[in-house]
Amino acid sequence: IWSRLVGRHGRNLRTASLHYGLTAGRPDLRTSIAAYLRSARAVHCEPEQIVIVSGSQQAVQIAALALLDPGERVWMEDPGYWLAQRAFKLAEARIVPVPVDEEGIDVAAGMRLARKARLAFVTPSHQFPLGSTMSLSRRLQLLDWARTNGSWIIEDDYDSEYRFESRPIASLQGLDTDARVIYVGTFSKVLFPALRTGYLVVPPDLLERFSAVRQTIDVTQSDLIQSVLAEFIDEGHFVRHIRRMRSLYGERRAVLETSLRKAFGDELEILGAQSGMHLTVKLPKGMRDRDIAARAAARNVWVWPLSPYFLGTRSFQGLMLGFGNVPTQEIPRAVRVLQEVIYERL
Repeated sequence: IWSRLVGRHGRNLRTASLHYGLTAGRPDLRTSIAAYLRSARAVHCEPEQIVIVSGSQQAVQIAALALLDPGERVWMEDPGYWLAQRAFKLAEARIVPVPVDEEGIDVAAGMRLARKARLAFVTPSHQFPLGSTMSLSRRLQLLDWARTNGSWIIEDDYDSEYRFESRPIASLQGLDTDARVIYVGTFSKVLFPALRTGYLVVPPDLLERFSAVRQTIDVTQSDLIQSVLAEFIDEGHFVRHIRRMRSLYGERRAVLETSLRKAFGDELEILGAQSGMHLTVKLPKGMRDRDIAARAAARNVWVWPLSPYFLGTRSFQGLMLGFGNVPTQEIPRAVRVLQEVIYERL
């Protein structure tokens, strides 16, 4: 379907498609995204608030440059998304690692560490990398902190569509009544990485500032890709794709969880299995995640060590297991290889 749409738009290129487009993106794509976000994610937005960018990484970079002065403090989930940390360091911000538990970021701990921080970066629907969902009480606490402190929140909603045991959790931005949340979404996760297309939902009074930063970084996004994506959404292909993949990923997630419990029993604690395209396992004391990941890679089983995602002094050993591109029938074999790798040194 995607190839057909690309071919059709490529054969019917207009001169305008070969020129620089609008900095914030094509109006038809922004309209399509706004309609989707209102219905699927309970985001409060108009098309004029959407800024099209080159993936969520650029979205975070633009937000960091637009909102932060050098030396200002930023709450980062600990463990958290390392590429976001790089974006804030590029803006010369001071990173404040804030611990995460089963309810998401610990807002009380954040206030003890740096009450006057300028910004908080969070992944509330599916915390990266531990997979927890931020509770309603934590969400309200975080919004209250931002409102009273005049701070900002970046909500990275990178794979919220994939929730398996309940309906997707509504966005944090949808609860925000004071326009303190900048919402970040991406198509690179839910369609394919090479698409490099994401978006920001920006409070109206910040739009001019964000557009200026976005124009400075790389002017605009490809008009051809934007027009194809708008039609992909408008013709219903995107929603159908999400529905199909939610079923497929749910099946793979269930097989992975069952295989892990069969191979390891209760020895490995499974975290974040309710949503997303990966789950995380916590390793027993004495096991080293980097060593296990390297030995597994030597046998063509690829897992991510968890310890590098910790920013502060607190950490534990674990593995991130991505199942998005692993055929369902291959998962039990991969878990058996992982079992052999873990136990061969014990």
